[in-house]
Amino acid sequence: MNDTGTTTQRGGGIPAQPEARATTTAAQPAATAPAPGVIAGAGPTARPGERPTVRLREGGEAGEPPRYAPEWLQLREPADAAARAGELVDPLRIRLANLPRRGGGLVVHDLGCGTGSMGRWLAPRLDGAQHWVLHDRDPYLLHFAAVASPRAAADGSRVTVETRRGDLARLTPDALAGASLVTASALLDVLTGEEVEALAAACAGAGCPALLTLSVAGRVELAPHDPLDAEITQAFNAHQRRSGLLGPDAVTAACAAFAARGATVRVRPSPWRLGPGDPELTAQWLRGWVGAAVEQRPGLAARAGKYLAARLATCAAGELRVTVHHSDLLALCRPAGGAS
Repeated sequence: MNDTGTTTQRGGGIPAQPEARATTTAAQPAATAPAPGVIAGAGPTARPGERPTVRLREGGEAGEPPRYAPEWLQLREPADAAARAGELVDPLRIRLANLPRRGGGLVVHDLGCGTGSMGRWLAPRLDGAQHWVLHDRDPYLLHFAAVASPRAAADGSRVTVETRRGDLARLTPDALAGASLVTASALLDVLTGEEVEALAAACAGAGCPALLTLSVAGRVELAPHDPLDAEITQAFNAHQRRSGLLGPDAVTAACAAFAARGATVRVRPSPWRLGPGDPELTAQWLRGWVGAAVEQRPGLAARAGKYLAARLATCAAGELRVTVHHSDLLALCRPAGGAS
């Protein structure tokens, strides 16, 4: 994920024609069995062996698709859940309530779903039956997301899931046909400007709202203060913008892209607030954040090594507090047919 500051890139997948489809079958009464390729949320299960993080935009070993480290996604999930801007859920619920209801309930596309944390956070906050379509390039993460999906909506209605493997770069309005909502978490800032434009165009073309959470804002606050904080932050932000990625500029670009297509856009802060109760997450974040800064500016290496050692010691002593600023964006696109 982008907040690690590593060279790993978050990507999601929603191809016009999926490269492959991964499905899992959950045991259930025949009378309520879903259509082929759809499973009822199976609830959290024990995870298989973990794999190391590798770059998403580069090929994996032996032709395997690149992967995120599930242990990092699991470690950050509570902080993500606490940070997301819950005040955006009510206007989203109002919009969804006013959309034409389909027989199967809401259809939610989760782009770059990782292990499915967005669904576990949002599905229990929305009413009515839901069918989540989970998109990612990594079949390993898609399996995790499917088996750990929520079982029920806020009102007890059924939640079902299917997974699709594919590439966000091939997103089209046709791929979102029938969608009630598009979601993503920690995705916008690892897209290019062209990919953000494509995402906005696809959502606008499908007439569905988009809830895009936890995009980095380019600001970090650490206490106690260190003179090197600002330089590390600047180098990290430059790393986030490498190779045409938007990094901290992503939310501004997305706001413009959605607004240009007639959407009403709301942005709210969603900061991580890490303290003595989050030593493992804070330590992992520090290593990635400083590592990315050094990768971007190798001349920082000597000073950054001492800085990191001191920060990790302060963290281990329970004396470090970190605020990592993010932004959540809700784009209420005009429903298909032009209704407001």
